[in-house]
Amino acid sequence: MRFPGFSLTLRGMAVAGIVFTLGLASPSGQAGARDALHTAWTSQRVLNAVAVADNGRMFVSFPYWGGGGGGPSVAEVDAQGVPHAFPDARWNHAAGTKGDMQPFVRVNALRIGPDGLLWVVDSGDANVGGPPNPMGGAPARLLAFDITTGQPVHIISLRASSTPHSYIDDIRFHNDTIFVTDAGDPALIVVSQRTGQQRRVLAHDRSTTDERPMYAEGRLLTTGGHPARVHADQLEVSPDGSKLYFQPSSGPLWVAPTAALENPDLPVPDLARTVRLFYNTPTTGGTAIDGDGNLYVSDVNRLRILRLTPQGRATTLVRDRRLVWADAMWIDSHGTLWIPAVQLNRTASFQPDGKSRLRLPVAIYTMDLHLKPVR
Repeated sequence: MRFPGFSLTLRGMAVAGIVFTLGLASPSGQAGARDALHTAWTSQRVLNAVAVADNGRMFVSFPYWGGGGGGPSVAEVDAQGVPHAFPDARWNHAAGTKGDMQPFVRVNALRIGPDGLLWVVDSGDANVGGPPNPMGGAPARLLAFDITTGQPVHIISLRASSTPHSYIDDIRFHNDTIFVTDAGDPALIVVSQRTGQQRRVLAHDRSTTDERPMYAEGRLLTTGGHPARVHADQLEVSPDGSKLYFQPSSGPLWVAPTAALENPDLPVPDLARTVRLFYNTPTTGGTAIDGDGNLYVSDVNRLRILRLTPQGRATTLVRDRRLVWADAMWIDSHGTLWIPAVQLNRTASFQPDGKSRLRLPVAIYTMDLHLKPVR
């Protein structure tokens, strides 16, 4: 089924897909390189994540805070730029079966895991920063789909590790462990993929808690007349699996050993002592990490992407006025960096008068950087 309001600019087309850039730096951090920022896809609906399989199949997710309606929560974009509900229309329809197999409720993130499955983070009946989540409402879930058959392979309810104020946000992987962020009630959630067992760690620790104002395009980000607070949000696992980087959306970025986070017998104070400050990041929409351990962090206030080396040295990869709230980024098997610029700060939820200031379409941009991918 075709959904209206979407278009695709093929990266192979000359000139038409190129967006002007300022202050570019090469992957090695040297200034003066002219790596072009290309328009890969545009949408009249707000999206917030992109994942591209090794065979080139492209998946996107549409969050409820983008206005909802008008199409699926999860879609695959075909070679002609047409989005199709994934894995099918039933999963993307509000009315349907309940329980583990109920359709998507509030999708907040998606990612192709090391297993090649498409993992979807469904936040359930939750609203970050809002009233307590309804008792008996749909729980947050982690769902993994075979991208060839569309069949669910894993469905993990996070009810056991959620609280009345949880908003399950994003996901990364390390061996059998799944790391998840809780942006509503600050914490990391550590999940065993094999058993489904789960623990909340670093709950209300300074490393998971948004403790400072958030700014986007030079303005204080507010919601409901108060400064916005988005707790544990972005996270990345180092290529060797030894470290987890994570932060509230306001920054800063912290790092902790995965071995400590995965140790259920480590006392809470001892775990907290393993966490150290990595970099004083600005308000961030999304991140990525390459196979050499370099982090890519969006600065939604100055409309740029920072590149952080494993040693914590920062350079500006790209600065462009179109990078309005660059969200969850992706590095594909060809080393291309995908950057969704989704204008979250312009949506009605973050406007003092409750009126949307979106300038549609939103877009996904790419940079052909020949990075080393990591999953």
